[in-house]
Amino acid sequence: MNTVPSSTYFSAPPEWGWLIVFYFFFGGLAGGTYFLAVLIDLFGRAEDRPLARLGYYIAFPCVVLSGLLLTLDLGRPLRLWHMLIESNTWRPMFKLWSPMSVGSWALLIFGIFSLISFLGALVEDDRLEWPAGRRVRPPGVLSGLIGVIGGLFGFYVAGYTGVLLAVTNRPIWSDTPLLGMLFVVSAASISAALMILLAQRSRWTMPGVLALHRMDAWVVALEFVVLIAVMISLGPVFRAWLSAWGLLLFFGVIVVGMLLPLWLYWRKQSGDLNLTTEAALVLVGGFILRLVIVFSAQGV
Repeated sequence: MNTVPSSTYFSAPPEWGWLIVFYFFFGGLAGGTYFLAVLIDLFGRAEDRPLARLGYYIAFPCVVLSGLLLTLDLGRPLRLWHMLIESNTWRPMFKLWSPMSVGSWALLIFGIFSLISFLGALVEDDRLEWPAGRRVRPPGVLSGLIGVIGGLFGFYVAGYTGVLLAVTNRPIWSDTPLLGMLFVVSAASISAALMILLAQRSRWTMPGVLALHRMDAWVVALEFVVLIAVMISLGPVFRAWLSAWGLLLFFGVIVVGMLLPLWLYWRKQSGDLNLTTEAALVLVGGFILRLVIVFSAQGV
């Protein structure tokens, strides 16, 4: 029996499981790392270029993995093409009013741009022989165009899952207009954290890491504010989180994934241990956030 006073409770739970949780997580990482890499390319210093390439190295495998997870969750993976092509006319199927349809095309197009940038990064690092590949790396009009268009699609991929949840007519998901914003900000925080973590672990010389670390601290603070706004916007439906899911949200997301990293940052210690520890905590919190949002609304 439904005990949550939601005016949007019309449908049965979609029975999303761990595959969708990981899909949301890796999709956020794909879009977020690509978008950050583009920002570094367009507005960063020349010496920060290795950090941008790291973002492209992360984005492409993550978007491939997220697409694979989404395909497996369909139950009949071979029917994935039905989301893109009409089976009776063999024409592209695009429904502007459907977040699922728009998201499928956005994921496909973003995958193409992330592949191009991934190959360009390999060429710039002299890991791949492809003379034309240097044209997709800055400076240049073509590289700038690829970055801007790919970055916009990456931004959309990072946040559209929150919009997708809002049209599923489930308590929590449909009772706040802020899930898309929360997913975008969270994608930025976990993406910066992963880039910092891998840069530190690889021992590459990347001058932009400390600047990215400072930015991530402010993004985590913004994420905390947005999460509080989401809780307030739920109104009476917030009672759904007065449960084990709420405890996991508080301790796993707010304490471990937000407050503790912010406390470590404001201690003004910038050693490797703090950088990697903060980044790891942010990643854990970002994953738990998606876990709680996906599962808590289906158990109401």
